[in-house]
Amino acid sequence: MLHPSLEPALLVLPPDKPVILFTRHSLRELAPNNGIPSYDLPLTPEGIVLAEQWGGRLNRPIKAVYSSPVGRCIDTAKAMSRGAGIELPITQTNVLVEPGCFVQSIRKVGPLFLQMGPLAFANHHFKEAMDGILSPKEGAAKLIQHFYQSQQAHTQGDLILHVSHDTILAAFIYHLLQQQHIEEHDWPWMMEGAWLWFDNSTLYWLWRGTQGQVDLADYLI
Repeated sequence: MLHPSLEPALLVLPPDKPVILFTRHSLRELAPNNGIPSYDLPLTPEGIVLAEQWGGRLNRPIKAVYSSPVGRCIDTAKAMSRGAGIELPITQTNVLVEPGCFVQSIRKVGPLFLQMGPLAFANHHFKEAMDGILSPKEGAAKLIQHFYQSQQAHTQGDLILHVSHDTILAAFIYHLLQQQHIEEHDWPWMMEGAWLWFDNSTLYWLWRGTQGQVDLADYLI
């Protein structure tokens, strides 16, 4: 099922702006022994149906699709597009995967991530600098620049889809929320996303019913 705050947000998005949906992929198979999921874990049949149904309920036309190159993200993008009744090329980008917007060196960061797990690692990342990973602000800046560029060619009412992973979505959105500690209930659900839009000087975002904004001058080069 979708997070209960996700669909109601459609009713409050600005009608005069292109809007970005920055989403985690849909339901995937469980990692063996509840371990850290590898990149080759596919979507479940239920995950494909959920993505198709969600794509069909969007009230804006999808005009561009970006995805992590990991299979379950690409398949989520395809299923959402199918549900929306469109067929668009999917632009794969490493900004939406690790190493990418936050992690620079899996060799340096990977062992600690495997030891701590996603939630504890995220909380550690919020508070302390680590070799091989950008700070939350630096990583968010890479994502914001990517999002900003992706929507420049679009017009009012357009939807631009970006499919990524829980670790990236969590690091990004809770940096914007200025939270340095999160709990299990804060973690992004599968198929949950944040809504983003821009004006000339500001990024606006909507996450679980909470809206905020940041000055682009703090993030764009």
